[in-house]
Amino acid sequence: MRELPIPDAATHDSNSAEMLRVWIADNGLHCSINIGMYVETSEVAEEAAWGTILADAARHIADGLNRRYDRSKKEALQKIEQRFVRELGEPTSPAEGGFV
Repeated sequence: MRELPIPDAATHDSNSAEMLRVWIADNGLHCSINIGMYVETSEVAEEAAWGTILADAARHIADGLNRRYDRSKKEALQKIEQRFVRELGEPTSPAEGGFV
């Protein structure tokens, strides 16, 4: 199992919360998602908060691709966005599972 390190800010902030954990395992995608945090603690709509989280993650991925492989951030973000929109409209696999 290859876990990523916890960011320093998360270890220093006693109010930090893990929102999303994604794994590739058994030939599929597996997620743990912290649903409901925004409903309980904010007047921000849960869907809007997740839109911001996913957009921010996409920007971080584009930045990482730029730093590691010298790819254009703009082009990387465009490719991520295109695939995201296509995957929403025509999923390559169903989103199944349960909530704890």
